[in-house]
Amino acid sequence: MLARRFLILVTAALLLTASRGWAGSDEAEPAPRFHAKTLTGETYTNQSVKGKVVLLEFWTTWCPYCKDEEALVDAIDHEFATKGLVVLAVDVGESKKTVQKYLQQHPRSCRIVMTEDTNLAAMYQATSYPIYVVIDRDGDIAREQRGAAGERGLRNLLRRAGVGAEE
Repeated sequence: MLARRFLILVTAALLLTASRGWAGSDEAEPAPRFHAKTLTGETYTNQSVKGKVVLLEFWTTWCPYCKDEEALVDAIDHEFATKGLVVLAVDVGESKKTVQKYLQQHPRSCRIVMTEDTNLAAMYQATSYPIYVVIDRDGDIAREQRGAAGERGLRNLLRRAGVGAEE
């Protein structure tokens, strides 16, 4: 009985040690160099957001999941703006006219960026929506989520970058 427990413990220790080698690197990956211009003319780059947390939302007007999470993203933008959060909602592949017409019916309070005014959509291979990317205060990618996140999911993404944690 004692030998069996010892064997189980040794096996567990070996598996744990081996799995650490497969877990990957804890090194942070720097966010690619980007530029983005909002519909209101504000310009953002890696340098201009240094020291802030950035939430990138890749969305389209026809995406039902994006529409479902618009109010949530806008509320998070409002809640954490004074804590150094910058939200950039990047519309992917639609005309400015289409987006402006949509925004008349569905106003958004976060910063809206068009594909033609940024290189972000190509960098993050935005081909399904929504996609959320969080860049931390050091300019590293803290977390990425492809698909709807819901409130809990978005807050967890931001928490990884130090926003929304008990401060």
